[in-house]
Amino acid sequence: MEALRWRAVRALYLAAAIAFVLDRITKVAAERALPGDPVSVIPGVLSFRFATNSGGAFSLFQDIPWFFATVSILVSLGIVATSARHDDRVVAAALGLILGGALGNLTDRIVRGPGFSGQVVDFIDLHVWPVFNLADSAIVIGALVLAWRSSRRRPVPARQDQGGG
Repeated sequence: MEALRWRAVRALYLAAAIAFVLDRITKVAAERALPGDPVSVIPGVLSFRFATNSGGAFSLFQDIPWFFATVSILVSLGIVATSARHDDRVVAAALGLILGGALGNLTDRIVRGPGFSGQVVDFIDLHVWPVFNLADSAIVIGALVLAWRSSRRRPVPARQDQGGG
């Protein structure tokens, strides 16, 4: 594997591992420390509040948690299957954030209920947005970086005429 791709693959899996591990640590800590009253960090702006969600973003579609588990599995498999094709470390790291976030929320669905029907732990409350977690943040940040990176024009290398014929 060429050096650029190898570095991109490392960036992808390192970002995924960091996102996943930080998500798991913070969710366990939130579950242990926050079941009671929320903790105000910046009054009126940021609180830590324990919540669970069997649905998707904004607590939508809570009656079909298997759908979100299926999407997480498919997205994760797609990222892993294409991980060696990337030579841009920024794109790879963004995909790694999405992978780590998807696996973090999928882990909740597996360990917090039968099958894939468990609830995802949320704990970050910005008071103007539904409560979310680090996995959600990693997915959103990864998607924003991908959108930003894809909007930048990259010069197309000139083709070398091989001659002959």
